[in-house]
Amino acid sequence: MNASPLSYWLASAPPFTGAAQGAVEGKADVAIIGGGFTGLSAALALARRGASVMLLEKGRVVGEASGRNGGQCNNGTAHDYGALSARFGKDIARAYYGAHVDAVDLVERLVREEAIDCAFSRCGRVKLAAKPKHYEKLVRAHDLLAREVDENVRLVPPERIREEVGSDAFHGALIQTTSAQLHPGRFGVGLAEAAARAGAKIYEHAEVTGLERSGSNGPGNWRVTTPRGQITASQVLVATGGAPAAAPFGWFRRRIVSVGSFVVATQPLDDALIDSLLPGRRNYVTSKNIGNYFRLTADNRLIFGGRARFAISDPRSDLKSGRILEQTMGEIFPALKGVGVDHVWGGMVDLTADRLPRAGEHDGLFYSMGYSGHGVQMATYMGQMMARVMAGENAANPWDGLDWPSVPGHFGKPWFLPLVGLWYKWQDIIH
Repeated sequence: MNASPLSYWLASAPPFTGAAQGAVEGKADVAIIGGGFTGLSAALALARRGASVMLLEKGRVVGEASGRNGGQCNNGTAHDYGALSARFGKDIARAYYGAHVDAVDLVERLVREEAIDCAFSRCGRVKLAAKPKHYEKLVRAHDLLAREVDENVRLVPPERIREEVGSDAFHGALIQTTSAQLHPGRFGVGLAEAAARAGAKIYEHAEVTGLERSGSNGPGNWRVTTPRGQITASQVLVATGGAPAAAPFGWFRRRIVSVGSFVVATQPLDDALIDSLLPGRRNYVTSKNIGNYFRLTADNRLIFGGRARFAISDPRSDLKSGRILEQTMGEIFPALKGVGVDHVWGGMVDLTADRLPRAGEHDGLFYSMGYSGHGVQMATYMGQMMARVMAGENAANPWDGLDWPSVPGHFGKPWFLPLVGLWYKWQDIIH
């Protein structure tokens, strides 16, 4: 496999031109740690409110999870709605589901307001039944969703599955018709440019190595240290996902499990081939625990990803996983066997134990993270919501009140990932 290890989204995104230059210094109302969708969205919202904002990013903006995903922007939660309702009751389950719907609407509004060229499209999401009994579960899920929370769902019975996907691997599907897709690299750079235009100072290559709070509760009581200098801020928002190694973030690290997700991008495909395989050009996800997700790009590449291996993303791991994905892609779509692959990359998905996001305030630090595979829309949404929370609107946080215990035995390095992978493989065999 002779492919670029750079994410297709990052390789095809324009450069960010609004980065702050020179030393990291001065005072701000808010310091934001992390330049992904959460941090950039919050920076834009806070700057629009008139706050002075400094954002500190270890590498390039959207260089990590925000620029390394599958480019899907889906309605619906990471959970079965029925399971949420059973755990929390119908009212809270509806609120959680509604937050994801609102998140996609917000992304669309930001794209429109800031004129971000990111190929945003309301294409719909297809959940594909990998086994006949999975379709039975999709039927029950459809009926509950349509009755209680989402009228924009419809079923594709097994005998009509080829109307949606040209493969013999699936046994029916559930479509959520208002889900969307976009180019996350272009969207993220567009958010960064918008935040900079609004007055936020965005520092790239400014890793936070220290965070200290003074005894005073007055303005400027946080000192944030980077190799390029220090700033002081009245408030700090931690928007890093899997928190960095610096000591102040240990509380978050014990509550987030970062798992590698891996992606390949093919060479551009012929229109006739696409029409035979994916005529609706939607978002697609399979129903297995260790499943796959895929979609097409504006230039006809197939983006095909999944947790090919339960491992950390690094160059060697990405390459191994890319080979597995290429093989799986050929099994699902025999017509794609031997098609060229131009990009192979990985990224880290930040999971909470129950796969619900967490956001709020801990020891004076505001935070939002743990989107568990739904970060394109939810991170963008929560950046805006946390701007309101930091202005005193606690009710803006849909996840307020969720407890967040640490993961037993987890201190930052997920040593248990291979065991988790074996468990999910076994579940896929027996269910």
